[in-house]
Amino acid sequence: MLPDYRVRQRDYLLEISRALTEELDLDALLLHILRIAIEMLTGHAGFIALKDDKRGWHIAVHEGIAEALLNYLQRWLEAQPVEGEDTSEAHVPEINRMLNDISMGMLTGVGINMIFQKQVIGQIYVFRNYRGLFSTNDRMLLTSFANQAAIAVRNARLYNETREQSLRLEALLDSAADGILILTPDLKVERMNKALQRLLNTSEEACIGKPSAEVIRWAKPPQGTRLETAVASGWAQNGQNVFYLEGDLVREGLREPLPVGISYGPLFSADDALMNIIASVRDITRFRTAEEMKTSFISVVSHELKTPIALIKGYVSTLRRDDVEWDREIVSESLAVIEEEADRLTEMVEDLLDATRLQAGGLTLKKSELSIPQLARFLADRYTAQTDQHSFVVDFPPDFPALALDEERIRQVLTNLLNNAMKYSPDGEIRISGKLRPKDVVVCVSDRGPGIDPRDLPYVFERFYRSDEAAKTTKGTGLGLYLCREIIRAHEGKIWVDETYKEGSRICFSLPRDQ
Repeated sequence: MLPDYRVRQRDYLLEISRALTEELDLDALLLHILRIAIEMLTGHAGFIALKDDKRGWHIAVHEGIAEALLNYLQRWLEAQPVEGEDTSEAHVPEINRMLNDISMGMLTGVGINMIFQKQVIGQIYVFRNYRGLFSTNDRMLLTSFANQAAIAVRNARLYNETREQSLRLEALLDSAADGILILTPDLKVERMNKALQRLLNTSEEACIGKPSAEVIRWAKPPQGTRLETAVASGWAQNGQNVFYLEGDLVREGLREPLPVGISYGPLFSADDALMNIIASVRDITRFRTAEEMKTSFISVVSHELKTPIALIKGYVSTLRRDDVEWDREIVSESLAVIEEEADRLTEMVEDLLDATRLQAGGLTLKKSELSIPQLARFLADRYTAQTDQHSFVVDFPPDFPALALDEERIRQVLTNLLNNAMKYSPDGEIRISGKLRPKDVVVCVSDRGPGIDPRDLPYVFERFYRSDEAAKTTKGTGLGLYLCREIIRAHEGKIWVDETYKEGSRICFSLPRDQ
């Protein structure tokens, strides 16, 4: 028969072993171990101190210790070194000495290092409030509890490290701008991030366990090799890291498919077994739109350049004919047309160069004092001489201030706005107006034309954009309003379409008064 205290020791160790597998809360487990140790050693108080790189030495759990003594012990432990030569063996006699001094010999204690794989990760202490030494058996018993506590700390730290890595991976996946899809080797969905859920208009719960072909559905055959075909051909095992395909994805509950590009890459284990296939899904709507705009722009510019070139060539060829005598009036009219078309060509080339400069790094402004009302009246007079269908009104308050601006660029803005007003309104009044606000000035150009379609409003200042109606009825490259926006931005101002104006269209821009 085992002695009674041996039976209790065995039962307590079994209880702690069971708790190690069931309790995930480290503090609760350590407190459970500490209380058992105090009870088995007929003690009255105790604590467990841990050592880690972030917090150094600190009291993790305690039982039966007065607040003042606890604070004193905590401050002392915090002052102990963590790195370098391990001095934790000296803690036990030092703490016993402090207890003896504080209690005038009425407290005795025993402390044991908590060691895991030859590393001290903490210490466990038990105190008695009466005189009397702890026996060798007491120390052996406390050592068994310390070993259990060391295992608990190690397990908890491994669990927390694994959990932190998992949370970090979750955060990385969910913060990625591109959609991420993780597939099992048999091409079933294991995980998808929030970006992909938004792209597909679905939820992760609805897709987990489904074959990838039921989640990645194409509106029409994509460009490139399908995943199923690639896997069947041994793509991953043949050492190819990534393959790419593009197409239009069908989205749950939405009629319009989404243009995407998908990169697939394999993930292998240490023994070269295929663990997962990672898919990166990117929305390429902008790239496709840009490509369409580029194609449209090349078409428009080619047409716009051909027209004046054809006219110039036609008039020059006609004037050069040797078999005809041209009178002076016809020659003058022909030269005027040639000059006008040459000016159109120059203007288009300048717009293209400006757009290229802006894309490369912005505008360089040459500022000087400029009176916008005076410039507006000059342009109005010039345009009045060129048209009989339009009338021009300049309306600025008398105290409208002169500002430090780039005169050539502001002239370019007003010229583009006036040209648009004349192109899109067959006749009627065109007004250039201004008003003062506390921190800026506002200049508007309005016409009496059909106005701007609300569907085009978000895009009118985009480079190369032209509405379907404008492309059919008027000439242009789609650069005028884009250049206006960039010039005003370079002056730290804003430009917009006044949506409250219902008699035609009105485009306004603001400039800060402290230019």
